[in-house]
Amino acid sequence: MGLVIAVAGYVVAAWRTPAPWARSYAAFLRLGLAVIVFRVLVTALFGAPQPGTVLLELPQAPLPGWALGVRIGGPVTAEALAAAAYEGLRLATLLACVGAANALVNPSRLLRCLPPALYEVGVAAVVAMTFAPQLLLSVRRVRAARRLRGRPDRGLRGLRGVAMPVLHEALERSLELAASMDARGYGRRAVTSAGARRLTAALLLGGLAGVCVGMYGLLDSSSPALLGLPALAAGVGAAGAGLLLAGRRTVRTRYRPDPWSRPEWAVSACGATAAASVIATGVLDPAGLLPSTSPLAWPPLPWPAALGVLAGFAPAWLAPPLPAAERRPAAHGVEAKGKQ
Repeated sequence: MGLVIAVAGYVVAAWRTPAPWARSYAAFLRLGLAVIVFRVLVTALFGAPQPGTVLLELPQAPLPGWALGVRIGGPVTAEALAAAAYEGLRLATLLACVGAANALVNPSRLLRCLPPALYEVGVAAVVAMTFAPQLLLSVRRVRAARRLRGRPDRGLRGLRGVAMPVLHEALERSLELAASMDARGYGRRAVTSAGARRLTAALLLGGLAGVCVGMYGLLDSSSPALLGLPALAAGVGAAGAGLLLAGRRTVRTRYRPDPWSRPEWAVSACGATAAASVIATGVLDPAGLLPSTSPLAWPPLPWPAALGVLAGFAPAWLAPPLPAAERRPAAHGVEAKGKQ
């Protein structure tokens, strides 16, 4: 997990742009660190007793009989803290990967790459992805303005003075977004027959059901062979056909679509290699991905998964060059204007 965080951080450092959304990666790392600390503290104070090496004794509060299995205080063992740290590190790794995607992806370019059937869902996802970077930029701008006016920007007084302008700006931004979406004809549909709509819905629902059944068959070794890979392939095919038919109902034009050539394929292959190596290691050697905490032992290093994750460094050199518009430091100019 530490290797995954290191790979994500290196790629972000190599390809981060001056755009507002590119500054959110540090916030996701701090959030992940807070998750680990919180998980360890909760385990130390309220976790179930776990035998092992006692590190310290906390004062324990007596509880009634109906609260059996719950404790407040008591002995804190190294095994319990290690298990809590591993669980927190999993969530921190997930937050680091999400933060890396949030810092590197241009939301508007990502929206243009989605298939037409997922356009409306993609718009909602893009709005959600840009919420955290825009919020951080707004907080930074308001705090800078309060410092220039000689007003506090930290503590409870500063929080009260920063929260209201940030909420007001978020409301204005949402109204501007709604107006722009309405002006662009968001949500309009092409005229289709009732039979085509029913066929599309049946393919999508059947495809999703097939994917669920196929994933269950792959995870359950006792299930019949037909419930594994064949059901998954049939579900993916039906869902793809449903998306293709649903895309004909969405009227959308593209201006200057992004090319998809060898650098894009190389970056996608690196991500697929990392994911496939971790999945294969989890199937063939699950103990390699689950370090032992009772008894406490040094976590193993599964070499197939590690080599696959190391392939994630390659996009730092293989990725295609950024468009000229994204390399310009436009975000600094916007921030300087807000400070004035």
